[in-house]
Amino acid sequence: MKSSHRRVVCVSLGIIALAVALPSFAQGDRLTKLILPFAAGSGVDVITRASSKSLAGALGGAVVIENQPGAGGIVGTSALVKSAPDGATLSVVSNNHVIYPSVYKSLPFDPINDITPIAIMGTTPMVLVVNPKVPAQNSKELIALLRAKPDAINYASSGNGTILHLAAEMFLDEAGVKAKHIPYKGVGPMVTDLIGGQVDFGVLALPAIQAHLKSGALRAIGTSSKARIAAAPEIPTFAEQGLPGYLVEGWFAVIGPKNLPAAEVKRVHAAFSTAFAANEVKEAMNKQGNNIAISTPEAAASSFKSETEKYAKLVKKAGVKLD
Repeated sequence: MKSSHRRVVCVSLGIIALAVALPSFAQGDRLTKLILPFAAGSGVDVITRASSKSLAGALGGAVVIENQPGAGGIVGTSALVKSAPDGATLSVVSNNHVIYPSVYKSLPFDPINDITPIAIMGTTPMVLVVNPKVPAQNSKELIALLRAKPDAINYASSGNGTILHLAAEMFLDEAGVKAKHIPYKGVGPMVTDLIGGQVDFGVLALPAIQAHLKSGALRAIGTSSKARIAAAPEIPTFAEQGLPGYLVEGWFAVIGPKNLPAAEVKRVHAAFSTAFAANEVKEAMNKQGNNIAISTPEAAASSFKSETEKYAKLVKKAGVKLD
């Protein structure tokens, strides 16, 4: 195992979602569409749906959540950037958004200049899980298995170049081992095949797999957070297991299309701040292990740029490049 060097990666979040849009109704007649560029089962979807009732009240009308997965999030974000800058269409994105420029040779939009950052809402912990049939109970045993059978063990991700792909590659790199990558079109099918045993392990946001850990359908090997997760204190960190340099954390953020007026940015930011301060939302976030820390629009814009630069280095090191 090579010597550890700290790598802190904010990973985007995962959440159990419905594949069809479900509206949340409140007093008022203003309709807000939230485009989620993720398939059912992603962490961001779980977070958004848990807050949808409070968001409807804070935004002053119905909130419709629309999942538009595909190409690691590019399909949904393409729809967002084409929408009118009037505050009626917004999106909740994850780390994948700032990975695009480094992974794809060309994109149908500019991830920095074609959007309006409104707020980074918080972070979510990541967990490496295995199918229970994999004979490894902890990091040491999994690494030993990977060394003994380098061509027999595979891992799943939500797609080539996504944060879940990079998070797993970081683990392999930190441990000095290899495994075969099996990319999926979203978190939902990835989790389904992990449970079914078609793939051996993967890294996921806690909200996307919490129920499966409790049922025994999946087994947690470790969390890549700095400390144990309050919502799942039984899962040891990788630092405790000899990999202190393996630190991966997800984030989720609210964005609008380019040229969203300052008044709308202020209104939406205030609405999300209010919704995520509601007791029922805070309780749901705590149960999922999410940390809510709402940034200013200016801080979100700055973070998007710095995160883009950080991921460019990681993608280059991992050798990921798509057409």
